[in-house]
Amino acid sequence: MTTDNRKSVSLILGSGGGRGLAHIGVIRWLEENGYRIDSISGCSMGALVGGVYAAGKLDAFENWFKQLTQTDILALLDLAWDRTGLIKGDKLFSVLKEMIGNPDIESLPIKFTAVATDIEHEKEVWLQSGSLLEAIRASIALPMIFTPHQHHGMTLIDGGVLNPVPIAPTFGDRTDLTIAVNLGGKADKTLQLSEPAETRPAWLESLGELLSDIKSHFGTQETSETPFVWDVYEISNQAFDSMQNSIARSKLAAYPPDVVIDIPRNACGMLEFTLVSPMIQLGYDLAGRYLNAPLKNG
Repeated sequence: MTTDNRKSVSLILGSGGGRGLAHIGVIRWLEENGYRIDSISGCSMGALVGGVYAAGKLDAFENWFKQLTQTDILALLDLAWDRTGLIKGDKLFSVLKEMIGNPDIESLPIKFTAVATDIEHEKEVWLQSGSLLEAIRASIALPMIFTPHQHHGMTLIDGGVLNPVPIAPTFGDRTDLTIAVNLGGKADKTLQLSEPAETRPAWLESLGELLSDIKSHFGTQETSETPFVWDVYEISNQAFDSMQNSIARSKLAAYPPDVVIDIPRNACGMLEFTLVSPMIQLGYDLAGRYLNAPLKNG
């Protein structure tokens, strides 16, 4: 009989779009440095990375993400011809299903919670049972980008709308440490990634041009040289980011975990998903920096 002497961890993975690739680096550092992740609570990109890890498929997911080009990302986008969002997400989740299957959350070896928002009743929803893919799909439904997800009579959208750093689902855990990864950390002006972070991802610019062409085909003229999707993207992105950062600060102040790993909010754009290796390395490096510092109660 062997004894596992690793420190057990409840890991909270926050929302923040492309910055959530840093979650992979945090997980890698914990695995390599004597920590055992027993519980994960995540929303949006945190739910995606956390759910894939809980299913034991993080290696395949990371390798797939690293191979994605701007063209590949555009090919995964299935336009939603309604007023609830730009993208349905069916193509993306078809790929994820091939990669990780579709296990029930309660069958996972790690306790997992995906946090979403019930937009009609203005309340936080914890998804802790049933289809893992459905839970992730609900949690990543970023307003203006992904269409909402219908689940048991509820219209669910991105969990970051109400709780971008979902600590509460871990309150009952009997682990040694609670570690939260906040993707809305203070901007770091000295931050230098190996590639420049783009304010306007090429895949979204291509999508904007496509939508503009469609509008022109039906006789709608643009009043600006910039595809119309950019007005929507820039305003909603900045507003959503600001809202999440404010809520995250309040949540972390009210329910401080043992360790908060802050990922600078200027590390990359919310919809910039091609800086995979630099963001993973950033998460790895920051995990080492924060976990090697004295704990607040240490």
